[in-house]
Amino acid sequence: MTGYARRQGQQGDESWVWELKSVNGRTLEVRARLPAGCDHLDMPLRGLLARTLNRGNVSVTLTLTRGGGGQRLAVNEAMLDQLIALMGQVERRLDVAPPRIDGLLAIRGVLEMVEAPLDAAHGEERDRAVMADFAAALDQMADVRREEGARILEVLLLRLDEIAGHVAAAQMSAGAQPAAIRERLIAQIQGLLDGAAALPPERLQQEAAMLAAKADIREEIDRLHAHIAAARAMLAEGGAVGRRLDFLCQEFNREANTLCSKSADIGLTRIGLDLKQSIEQFREQIQNIE
Repeated sequence: MTGYARRQGQQGDESWVWELKSVNGRTLEVRARLPAGCDHLDMPLRGLLARTLNRGNVSVTLTLTRGGGGQRLAVNEAMLDQLIALMGQVERRLDVAPPRIDGLLAIRGVLEMVEAPLDAAHGEERDRAVMADFAAALDQMADVRREEGARILEVLLLRLDEIAGHVAAAQMSAGAQPAAIRERLIAQIQGLLDGAAALPPERLQQEAAMLAAKADIREEIDRLHAHIAAARAMLAEGGAVGRRLDFLCQEFNREANTLCSKSADIGLTRIGLDLKQSIEQFREQIQNIE
C-alpha cells in the first residue's frame, strides 16, 4: 500500500525532518537513510515499523541540522602532518625559510568545521525527541494507508460481486443444465456404440462415467461459492488479510480453469473467460493491501 508522511522537530539549536514513503510490496522491506552519528536509531525504527506495518517497501529518511552552536573549528591533524613533512623536504632541497603557522592554517582543508560532540545526557534526550517524531510520522503514514485501504475495499467488493455474477451465470448456463448434459452424453455414447459394435458393457460404463464427470461442473460451482463467501468474510474481518486473499485467488483460478476445461458449450466457455478476467482484476487489487 502506498503512503507518505513528513514530520519536523526541533530541540535547542538542532532540528530534524523525517520523511517516510511506502509503496506496494509482498513483504515488509525497509530502506533507512540516517545521518552520521544516528546509526544507532536504525534498529529501533525498524522494530517500530515491523510492529505497525505488515507489507510494503518503505523508505525512511532523517535529515538532521545543527545550528552554529553545534559546530567548532578543528585541525585536520593528518593533513597538517603531511604538509609539515613535505615542507621539511622542500627546506632541505631549496634552503628556504620554514613556513609560518598562519600560512599552514590558511591552506584549504587544514582547518575545518566539525560537529561538536554531544554529551551523553543531551544525546539521549535528543534521540527520544527524534524517535517520538518518527512514531508520529509513522502513525500519519499508517492513517494514509488505511484511507487507501478503505477505497480499495469498495473496489474489491465490486469485483467479488462480478465474480459471483459470473458463477451464477455459469450455474444457469444451458450447457450446465442436466438436460443438456444428458443429451450430450447420449450423443457421445451413441458415437462409441457406432464405432465399436462389440463394445463390452463394462467399457461402456467406464466411458459413460468419464463423460459424466467431465461434463458436470457442479463441484467447481460449489467451491467457487465457498471461495466467494471466504473472501467476503476476510474483508469483513479486516486487518492484514492480503496474503490470505492472495492464496485464495489461486484457488479461484484453479476452479475457473477447471470449469473452462470441462465446458463443451460456447456460452459457458465465454462465462468462464469473463470469470477469469474478474478474478485477475481482483488479484491485482489485492497486491495493494496488507
